[in-house]
Amino acid sequence: MIIDISQEVFSCKVYPGDPSPEMERLLSTDNGDVCNLTAFSMCAHNGTHIDAPFHFYGEGKTVDRMGLEPFVGDCYVARHSGEVTGEDAAGILARAERAGASSRILIGGDAVVTAGAAKVFADAKVLLLGNESQTVGPEDAPMEVHLILLGAETVLLEGIVLKDVPEGRYFLSAAPLDLAGCDGAPCRAYLISR
Repeated sequence: MIIDISQEVFSCKVYPGDPSPEMERLLSTDNGDVCNLTAFSMCAHNGTHIDAPFHFYGEGKTVDRMGLEPFVGDCYVARHSGEVTGEDAAGILARAERAGASSRILIGGDAVVTAGAAKVFADAKVLLLGNESQTVGPEDAPMEVHLILLGAETVLLEGIVLKDVPEGRYFLSAAPLDLAGCDGAPCRAYLISR
Protein backbone atom coordinates (compact mmCIF):
# COMPACT_ATOMS: atom_id res chain seq x y z
CA MET A 1 0.00 0.00 0.00
CA ILE A 2 1.24 3.52 -0.86
CA ILE A 3 0.61 6.17 1.81
CA ASP A 4 0.88 9.83 0.83
CA ILE A 5 2.43 11.79 3.72
CA SER A 6 2.60 15.17 1.95
CA GLN A 7 0.60 18.32 2.46
CA GLU A 8 -1.21 19.87 -0.49
CA VAL A 9 0.92 22.88 -1.38
CA PHE A 10 -1.59 25.74 -1.73
CA SER A 11 -3.43 24.90 1.50
CA CYS A 12 -0.33 23.86 3.46
CA LYS A 13 0.85 24.99 6.87
CA VAL A 14 3.39 27.81 6.70
CA TYR A 15 6.11 28.57 9.24
CA PRO A 16 5.37 31.95 10.90
CA GLY A 17 6.86 34.75 8.80
CA ASP A 18 7.42 32.66 5.66
CA PRO A 19 5.49 33.63 2.52
CA SER A 20 2.55 31.41 1.56
CA PRO A 21 2.48 29.58 -1.78
CA GLU A 22 0.62 31.40 -4.56
CA MET A 23 -0.75 30.17 -7.88
CA GLU A 24 -1.50 32.15 -11.06
CA ARG A 25 -3.39 30.73 -14.05
CA LEU A 26 -1.54 32.06 -17.12
CA LEU A 27 -3.65 30.28 -19.74
CA SER A 28 -7.07 28.67 -19.45
CA THR A 29 -9.09 26.52 -21.83
CA ASP A 30 -12.18 28.14 -20.25
CA ASN A 31 -10.98 31.41 -21.82
CA GLY A 32 -10.34 29.82 -25.22
CA ASP A 33 -6.63 29.24 -24.71
CA VAL A 34 -5.05 26.16 -26.28
CA CYS A 35 -4.19 24.71 -22.84
CA ASN A 36 -4.18 25.39 -19.12
CA LEU A 37 -0.88 26.82 -17.87
CA THR A 38 -0.06 27.61 -14.26
CA ALA A 39 2.75 29.57 -12.62
CA PHE A 40 3.40 29.42 -8.91
CA SER A 41 5.70 30.87 -6.27
CA MET A 42 6.55 29.49 -2.88
CA CYS A 43 9.16 29.42 -0.15
CA ALA A 44 11.49 26.40 -0.27
CA HIS A 45 10.25 25.55 3.25
CA ASN A 46 6.48 25.59 2.63
CA GLY A 47 4.42 22.47 3.21
CA THR A 48 6.24 19.14 3.08
CA HIS A 49 9.89 19.97 2.45
CA ILE A 50 13.46 19.10 3.26
CA ASP A 51 16.16 21.18 4.92
CA ALA A 52 19.68 20.95 3.54
CA PRO A 53 22.72 21.77 5.74
CA PHE A 54 23.05 25.10 3.87
CA HIS A 55 19.83 26.21 5.64
CA PHE A 56 21.93 27.02 8.74
CA TYR A 57 25.53 26.58 7.54
CA GLY A 58 26.99 28.93 4.92
CA GLU A 59 29.44 26.24 3.80
CA GLY A 60 26.91 23.40 4.17
CA LYS A 61 25.65 21.27 1.31
CA THR A 62 22.87 22.71 -0.81
CA VAL A 63 19.97 20.60 -2.05
CA ASP A 64 21.59 19.77 -5.38
CA ARG A 65 24.77 18.49 -3.66
CA MET A 66 23.08 16.10 -1.24
CA GLY A 67 22.39 13.06 -3.37
CA LEU A 68 19.24 10.97 -3.00
CA GLU A 69 20.34 8.35 -0.46
CA PRO A 70 18.97 10.11 2.64
CA PHE A 71 15.53 10.51 1.05
CA VAL A 72 14.85 7.04 -0.35
CA GLY A 73 14.95 3.78 1.61
CA ASP A 74 13.69 1.97 4.66
CA CYS A 75 12.47 4.15 7.51
CA TYR A 76 10.89 3.79 10.91
CA VAL A 77 7.75 5.70 11.90
CA ALA A 78 7.52 6.40 15.63
CA ARG A 79 4.64 8.07 17.43
CA HIS A 80 5.26 10.63 20.17
CA SER A 81 3.48 13.50 21.88
CA GLY A 82 5.28 16.40 23.55
CA GLU A 83 9.02 16.91 23.87
CA VAL A 84 11.25 14.18 22.48
CA THR A 85 14.03 13.91 25.07
CA GLY A 86 17.38 12.20 24.64
CA GLU A 87 15.97 9.17 26.45
CA ASP A 88 12.93 9.13 24.14
CA ALA A 89 15.22 9.37 21.10
CA ALA A 90 17.28 6.41 22.35
CA GLY A 91 14.06 4.40 22.73
CA ILE A 92 12.91 5.33 19.23
CA LEU A 93 16.29 4.33 17.81
CA ALA A 94 16.19 0.99 19.67
CA ARG A 95 12.75 0.19 18.19
CA ALA A 96 13.95 1.29 14.75
CA GLU A 97 17.05 -0.92 15.01
CA ARG A 98 14.91 -3.93 16.00
CA ALA A 99 12.78 -3.22 12.91
CA GLY A 100 15.91 -2.95 10.74
CA ALA A 101 15.22 0.65 9.73
CA SER A 102 17.28 3.03 11.86
CA SER A 103 18.79 5.20 9.08
CA ARG A 104 15.63 7.25 8.55
CA ILE A 105 13.32 8.18 11.43
CA LEU A 106 9.90 9.84 11.08
CA ILE A 107 8.15 11.07 14.22
CA GLY A 108 4.38 11.31 14.07
CA GLY A 109 2.28 13.27 16.53
CA ASP A 110 2.57 16.65 18.20
CA ALA A 111 6.27 16.12 18.91
CA VAL A 112 9.05 18.65 19.49
CA VAL A 113 12.63 17.40 19.09
CA THR A 114 14.86 18.71 21.89
CA ALA A 115 18.60 19.37 21.65
CA GLY A 116 19.20 16.23 23.71
CA ALA A 117 17.24 14.13 21.23
CA ALA A 118 18.97 15.83 18.29
CA LYS A 119 22.36 14.82 19.75
CA VAL A 120 21.23 11.20 20.08
CA PHE A 121 20.02 11.09 16.46
CA ALA A 122 23.14 12.90 15.19
CA ASP A 123 25.51 10.63 17.14
CA ALA A 124 23.70 7.60 15.66
CA LYS A 125 24.38 9.03 12.18
CA VAL A 126 20.71 9.00 11.22
CA LEU A 127 20.52 10.04 7.55
CA LEU A 128 17.09 11.70 7.78
CA LEU A 129 14.81 12.85 10.60
CA GLY A 130 11.22 13.76 9.79
CA ASN A 131 8.39 15.31 11.77
CA GLU A 132 4.89 16.70 11.32
CA SER A 133 5.69 20.25 12.42
CA GLN A 134 6.95 22.87 9.95
CA THR A 135 10.22 22.85 11.88
CA VAL A 136 12.24 20.33 13.85
CA GLY A 137 12.72 21.65 17.35
CA PRO A 138 10.74 24.31 19.19
CA GLU A 139 8.93 26.65 16.79
CA ASP A 140 10.04 29.72 18.72
CA ALA A 141 13.72 28.62 18.91
CA PRO A 142 14.57 26.01 16.25
CA MET A 143 18.20 27.01 15.66
CA GLU A 144 20.01 24.77 18.19
CA VAL A 145 18.29 21.59 17.04
CA HIS A 146 18.90 22.46 13.38
CA LEU A 147 22.58 23.18 14.03
CA ILE A 148 23.07 19.83 15.77
CA LEU A 149 21.31 17.76 13.10
CA LEU A 150 22.36 19.62 9.96
CA GLY A 151 25.91 19.90 11.32
CA ALA A 152 25.97 16.08 11.41
CA GLU A 153 24.49 16.05 7.88
CA THR A 154 21.26 14.55 9.15
CA VAL A 155 18.80 16.02 6.68
CA LEU A 156 15.37 17.11 7.83
CA LEU A 157 11.99 16.23 6.36
CA GLU A 158 9.49 18.67 7.81
CA GLY A 159 5.74 19.11 7.46
CA ILE A 160 4.88 15.46 6.82
CA VAL A 161 1.41 14.07 7.56
CA LEU A 162 1.46 10.88 9.66
CA LYS A 163 -2.00 11.19 11.23
CA ASP A 164 -3.18 7.69 10.32
CA VAL A 165 0.19 5.95 10.01
CA PRO A 166 0.91 3.31 12.68
CA GLU A 167 4.37 2.86 14.16
CA GLY A 168 6.60 0.53 12.22
CA ARG A 169 8.89 -0.03 9.27
CA TYR A 170 8.11 1.42 5.83
CA PHE A 171 9.87 2.28 2.59
CA LEU A 172 10.19 6.08 2.23
CA SER A 173 10.44 8.16 -0.93
CA ALA A 174 10.86 11.88 -0.23
CA ALA A 175 13.22 13.10 -2.94
CA PRO A 176 13.37 16.91 -3.06
CA LEU A 177 13.22 18.98 -6.22
CA ASP A 178 16.73 19.45 -7.61
CA LEU A 179 17.11 23.15 -6.82
CA ALA A 180 20.72 24.26 -7.36
CA GLY A 181 22.13 26.41 -4.59
CA CYS A 182 19.05 26.17 -2.37
CA ASP A 183 18.82 25.60 1.40
CA GLY A 184 15.66 23.51 1.16
CA ALA A 185 13.14 22.15 -1.32
CA PRO A 186 9.58 20.91 -1.48
CA CYS A 187 9.05 17.21 -2.02
CA ARG A 188 6.25 14.70 -2.52
CA ALA A 189 6.80 12.26 0.33
CA TYR A 190 5.18 8.86 0.53
CA LEU A 191 5.55 5.57 2.35
CA ILE A 192 5.14 2.05 1.06
CA SER A 193 4.01 -0.44 3.69
CA ARG A 194 5.70 -3.82 3.67
